[in-house]
Amino acid sequence: MSLGNTEANSIEPEQSHPSVECLALNLYHEARGGGTAGLFAVTAVVLNRVNDKRFPNTVCEVVKQGPTRESWKTRQHKNLPAEKRKYYPVRHKCQFSWWCDGKSDTPHNQKKYEEILDLSKAILYNEISFVDITDGALFYHADHITPGWAKTKQRTTEIGDHIFYRWKK
Repeated sequence: MSLGNTEANSIEPEQSHPSVECLALNLYHEARGGGTAGLFAVTAVVLNRVNDKRFPNTVCEVVKQGPTRESWKTRQHKNLPAEKRKYYPVRHKCQFSWWCDGKSDTPHNQKKYEEILDLSKAILYNEISFVDITDGALFYHADHITPGWAKTKQRTTEIGDHIFYRWKK
């Protein structure tokens, strides 16, 4: 699965595109230790969400999905234009926990991040074959926890230390 006729196909692979970096950061923080299968599985969830009308339709919007709160610094200026206002994700309320855990999102292992960045680019620009090994999963969680939402979803597979789900049919 690729982005098909969505955002990535409209630009040249040589150009930097936010989707590549958003996917790479998500893979780095969610699956860097899960091997190739883990990276492909988390990628599948992101792309499945991009292609599902119940979720945002870009990679970055999917990765950063969750409630936001305006900064107190910009909120105090009533006449400040919307494009100058600053918003932050609400802590621990995002779809992908790393995005709003309050910690730095800068990858510490630059070599691993570069590898994942190259993989993200290859997937989004159809430079490699990509198969959804999660059977259409839109959700996942670590195998050492069981979130309340899991009982309302259909389990599709377990890959590494993550369990994958889709909507019940």
